[in-house]
Amino acid sequence: MINKVILKHAHHEGFSEEELYGAYKLFLGTLFSEIRLKIINLLRKRKMNVSEITKELGLEQTAVSHNLARLKQHGFVVSETDGKFRYYKLNEETIEPIMKLIDRHMNQYCIHILHQMKGGKEE
Repeated sequence: MINKVILKHAHHEGFSEEELYGAYKLFLGTLFSEIRLKIINLLRKRKMNVSEITKELGLEQTAVSHNLARLKQHGFVVSETDGKFRYYKLNEETIEPIMKLIDRHMNQYCIHILHQMKGGKEE
């Protein structure tokens, strides 16, 4: 069930509960892409421009730019211009804490899945 405060705000803004679930789906779907997760994890270290990200990940510039646009649209990253370059960095206010929480969750609840996939013992 959706938090009542968020639901009340959405209704006040003219959105239905169904539309709000659609927004959740878009937000969480942004994390579903392996490329976007790799970009997010790179940007956790430092701000980077498209060329740096492209080189680091070995991807085409268009793929990086397309995924950065989605990340920016959904508030995962912010950009700033420095001279002729646009640099991207992780949204420090909201996404950085979320990623730290995901790391803790993964470490506590999901690492055993990797052990199972490798045929090892659960710890």
